[in-house]
Formats: sequence, C-alpha cells, structure tokens
Amino acid sequence: MLAKVAQELPPEGAFLFEPKWDGFRAIVFSGADGIHLQSRDGKALNRYFPELERALSEMLPKGCVLDGEIVIMAKHGLDFDALQQRVHPAPSRIARLAKETPSAFIAFDLLAAGGKSVMALPQSERRTRLERLIATAKPPLYLTPMTRDRAVAQQWLEQFEGAGLDGVMAKPESSPYLPAKRAMFKIKHSRTADCVVAGFRWYKEREDAVGSLLLGLYNDAGVLQHAGVASAFTMDMRVQLALELAPLRNDALADHPWKDWGDPQAHEANRLPGAQSRWSGGKDLRWEPLRPERVCEVQYDHMQGDRFRHATTFVRWRADKPPQDCRYDQLEVTTPFELSQVFAAAPKR
Repeated sequence: MLAKVAQELPPEGAFLFEPKWDGFRAIVFSGADGIHLQSRDGKALNRYFPELERALSEMLPKGCVLDGEIVIMAKHGLDFDALQQRVHPAPSRIARLAKETPSAFIAFDLLAAGGKSVMALPQSERRTRLERLIATAKPPLYLTPMTRDRAVAQQWLEQFEGAGLDGVMAKPESSPYLPAKRAMFKIKHSRTADCVVAGFRWYKEREDAVGSLLLGLYNDAGVLQHAGVASAFTMDMRVQLALELAPLRNDALADHPWKDWGDPQAHEANRLPGAQSRWSGGKDLRWEPLRPERVCEVQYDHMQGDRFRHATTFVRWRADKPPQDCRYDQLEVTTPFELSQVFAAAPKR
C-alpha cells in the first residue's frame, strides 16, 4: 500500500497516525520454510540482513505476513547511510556489518495471520491484531507507535525528525489494505534553500534537455560542496534549461570546485555522483560542469548529513542572490531527539 504526499495532517476524518520511518520498506513472510524478507518491488533481502532473518524466525509465528521498515538505529537516531552499506555483493562484508551495525524491523501493518489474509479488514482492526501478534516482541522487532490524536501527531511531526524520522503517516481507519494503491497520506517537512547550480546531467540519451541540476552549498571553509539534485521538470523546461545554461558550460573542468568527480576513489570517499559505483545501478552518471554563477531556490524535506536526503524541487531562479551567500548556515537546524523516546511517545490505551 502506497501513500500520497500531503502538506499537513488531514483536518478531519478518522485516521491512525504513525511516525514515518526512514529505511527500506519491506514485507516479512513467516512460513514453514522460514523467514523471507522482500522489498516493495519484490526483491529478496535475506542475504543483506542475516541477523534480522535469524531474530524474526525466533519471534514470529508461522503463517503471518508483516509490512514494515528495515532500519539501522545508531546512537543519535536512524542511520540511512549505514543501511545503504548493507546492500553489498560481498558476503564477508555483510557478515561484518551485521555485527557492527545490526538492523531492526519496525512493523506497522498486518497482512496475514494464521495462514489467512487479513487485508480486507479495516486498518484499525489490522492494527489491533498486529498489537496482539507481537505483544511480546523484543529488539530487533518493534511495533511502530500509533495515535488517533491529531495534536499528538503534530507534535511527532515537529519532534521526531531530530531522531532521523521522515514525517508522519495518516492511515484511514476504515480502509482495507490496498496493494499498489495510494490509500494513505505521508506528511513530510517542506523547506526551501538557495543553492548554487554548479553542473547538470543530460536527460536520458538526449543532449538538448537537462535531466537534473547539480546543487552546491558553501561550507564554513568556503568550499563548494555537492548538496544534491533537482530533477522534476516538464520536458519544455528541460529543453529551456539546456539553452539557458549553455553560456555557463565549462568543459575544461580544470578550475571547477568539483574537478575530482571523475576519480572513483574521490566518489567513494565523498559520495560524489561523478563516477560509477555500486549504488549507480549501471546508470550513466556523466555530468556537465557549469561555472558556479547561477543560484536557484529549491524545496526540500530534510538533510542526510551534508546532503539533501531526496531530490529537491526547483522553485525559481534567484538572480538577486550571490552564489557565495548559498551556505549551509541558511538551513534550519533540527533539534536532536532521542530515538528511544519515539517508542515511548505513543499515548497509553
């Protein structure tokens, strides 16, 4: 079941509100032949999370299916970077990381119990049955907090980001489980930032349309760091961007602040998308450098380290903004929040 993006909590109606976890969405099947972890697009995940497979096989009854999120809990909150490192081809590396950064599973829906589907039941009934099914769960299996109180959900939206969470989910209380349907809402933070446009990628195999803008922000040392991309454009705008940015193209690259992007070692060390890596999936990551003279305003939800967690949305050009003013210190600072308090925040029923 998928979600529609909303700017705020639904003002009326009967909903179950839950934190939005920032991890890998996964379905857990507990059958006679053991535990099967499956991604949202049907890929097997067992080999990447062997410690989770072992733990869930000891705790979950046979014949149940859970929907939830695989996460890695670090000292200061969720660690998505560490989670990405788990998707690696080398078994020895996976075995080592399973010990160093063990994963957890946050259950938030029940699809089957006792070998029978419960997807036709209302969301509220599935939640009740899920609570009963894993009432004695212990780490690394967790039940996501839930509230029907909008005021509490709004508080979660404001506080839980400090623990690395991604917003709040709103699920209609009476809705059945609808695979591949956008039957619930996700409410995420929306902020804007002024960024330097320091490069771009072509759109697919065309060289007359921009695929994405490469965004930069200056750090305290005055170095322009890659901060993310903006990629949601109409085709007309992609073509217009290619024409508009043509005078800024700098094919020589010698004096560009990101001139080392072509070095695979620099890519791995700094997470710069200028070379192939195990995360690129074979995609063409060639890019065109631009003189860092143009500034645009983008909309984003939150940061992951020194980069935007997801692709940003282009808002407008800022001809009035000097590139040197596009600094990290313009960004909103998130107040830290203890991850353990997330699970203690749900009202007692």
